[in-house]
Amino acid sequence: MKKCIFYLCLLLALVPAMMSGQNKQQKKITIMGMGDSITEGGNSFTCYLYPLWEKLYAAGYETDFIGPRKSKNRLGTLDHCGFGGKTVEFLDSQTDSIYQKYPADIVLLHAGNNHFVEQKPVAGMIASYKSIIGKIKKINPKACILIAKVIESGKLPKYSYIPELNKEIEDMVDSMNDRSVRLVDMAEKFDWTRHTIKDKVHPNAEGADIMASVWLEELKKVLPKPKTEYKPEIAVYKVQPNGKEMKLHIFRNKKAKTDKPSAAIVYFFGGGWANGTPLQFYRECDYYSSKGMTAITVDYRIRSIDGTSPFESIEDAKDAMRWIRSHASELNIDPERIAAGGASAGGQLAAALGTLKDGKEDGGVSYRPNLMLLYYPVVDNGPDGYGPKEMKERYKDVSPLHNIDRETPPSLFLIGDKDHLIPISTAEAFRDKCEKNGTECELHVFKGCGHPIFSYRKPLDKVFYDVRRLTDNFLKKYGYMK
Repeated sequence: MKKCIFYLCLLLALVPAMMSGQNKQQKKITIMGMGDSITEGGNSFTCYLYPLWEKLYAAGYETDFIGPRKSKNRLGTLDHCGFGGKTVEFLDSQTDSIYQKYPADIVLLHAGNNHFVEQKPVAGMIASYKSIIGKIKKINPKACILIAKVIESGKLPKYSYIPELNKEIEDMVDSMNDRSVRLVDMAEKFDWTRHTIKDKVHPNAEGADIMASVWLEELKKVLPKPKTEYKPEIAVYKVQPNGKEMKLHIFRNKKAKTDKPSAAIVYFFGGGWANGTPLQFYRECDYYSSKGMTAITVDYRIRSIDGTSPFESIEDAKDAMRWIRSHASELNIDPERIAAGGASAGGQLAAALGTLKDGKEDGGVSYRPNLMLLYYPVVDNGPDGYGPKEMKERYKDVSPLHNIDRETPPSLFLIGDKDHLIPISTAEAFRDKCEKNGTECELHVFKGCGHPIFSYRKPLDKVFYDVRRLTDNFLKKYGYMK
């Protein structure tokens, strides 16, 4: 199949994108963060990669982070070209081989640590910057390179050369007079006294967020304008004992013309109760809010951030649903028309809400949804099912398959026949037990699909739209949307 290449640009062609085949589907623009430990991140500090990905995704940009190395974050990992403890000269020595393999459309370059002022390193660093730019341009003349002034550090006198370096970086970019090589003033808004960890070098969470915001503003100048920008309302549904706020991302009904309450849909992200982000369901929330529903995606505790088990995740899911139902009037939703949906471990949370005791036995507000939308869900946490050891020891307390009763709401269950985590037999057992208890489970098996059926971090395909069509039909059948 023939491919044609077009270029998305700012005045000149800066960022290449591909169109392929009869569908002419635009590929995601690739971005590579290049630098040292400030790009890579570490066990005791964060980096700008994840908050930047989050800001780009929320702003509607279709991007992919690439590179030879991986950093852990709540997504699991993100790829990049950050080498902790290494210099600009080292990056220069690796650029040819790395960029040949990872020819990113956009390179984000922030590097300048790991020297001592006594070495008078600035001239050599500027020479390496120029060499890196030349090597990238030789491989991909249309590449866009964003070069950041280095964030200043309180680790003195070691890094007292950084102001001089930043002045030379600015002069270098100005002298190139190349619209595809752009200066990013990363140092302007970064204050090491407030934005670094105890070592006075590496960004804390606030500092990483500031860096991400600065990158984003410059990226907006070179990326094509997105079709959709997501702007949910944020509400706190509980505060943890340590002060952490647990939040809901709320997409209001865009079709509301009267005060008549709408149906609602509440999503829980997947990630094995260890990783994941509420942004997973931003696309669905935006879509269903445009169809006359209020759509909400829930942040809950996960192991990689909070050191928690699935039991805490389930507790948060219950509390989120209770908050939503208790605030139905403020949200202008019908408390008796709330669907819970989720993928993988998020599907387990949605199914647990629908199968465990509903919480009213203690006089509380019910967390049980009125419908369930289960996308490749983990429904068997028993000895032969999926889940951490502590779940299997207490599986009767949390396993949806083992708690189905006559109060279980109707469900839509979507799974691939190549799913390596959830056997088709488990899905069929869930359906059969639902039907035995007098409730519907509409099961659809996707041929050739694994776990997940589709990924929100990859370009959309036919399967995604098939999932949406089946979800639409199920919601229409129960009067949740027209």
